[in-house]
Amino acid sequence: MPPYPHHPILQESFAIIDREIGAHDLPEAEYAVLRRIIHSTADFELQRWLRFSPGAIEGAIAALTARVPIITDVGMVRQGCQGVVQRTFQNPLIAAVDLADTAESGRTRTETGLLRAWQQHPGGIFVIGNAPTALQALCDRAATSTSKPALVIGAPVGFVGVEAAKASLAKTTIPHIRVDGRKGGSPVAAAIINALLIWAWEQQP
Repeated sequence: MPPYPHHPILQESFAIIDREIGAHDLPEAEYAVLRRIIHSTADFELQRWLRFSPGAIEGAIAALTARVPIITDVGMVRQGCQGVVQRTFQNPLIAAVDLADTAESGRTRTETGLLRAWQQHPGGIFVIGNAPTALQALCDRAATSTSKPALVIGAPVGFVGVEAAKASLAKTTIPHIRVDGRKGGSPVAAAIINALLIWAWEQQP
């Protein structure tokens, strides 16, 4: 595989981040995820909130190289990662909200769409950067299903239901990467999946 192209400005930005973070004990792959999040947000505090379940990185690499579908909650996350998807493994890329023209009773439209995406791709990679309702619904559905996503990225931002949804994800056996607390958002979620795509790409012989 050809090396993934890194723009000189990106490399310079990474060097600045490395200097400001200084010594750390994160594994190389986890640090690659953190560094790309900070590059996307300029928020070094996110280092305090980033969590990886055991085996999440390894499972992500296997799923991405197998071209497992990537399901984002909203179009902004999809837009934020489609360039890297196209330059790497070209996984099918689906925005869950696009699967629901209207919301089911008692659910948000994004939540409705995500549950439909689950029905179609229960073993997919789910990337949540906006909708805590979608993350909570995914956790609830997984708790009663024999199917399990390859990976869940749980990074919704906000004040209502956000921390509870992330706590629900933490209690599951689903391989996941999450940003605890109130912080997160579409740029953070896209940065995480982009970092994983690039890492997986660069690990190939």
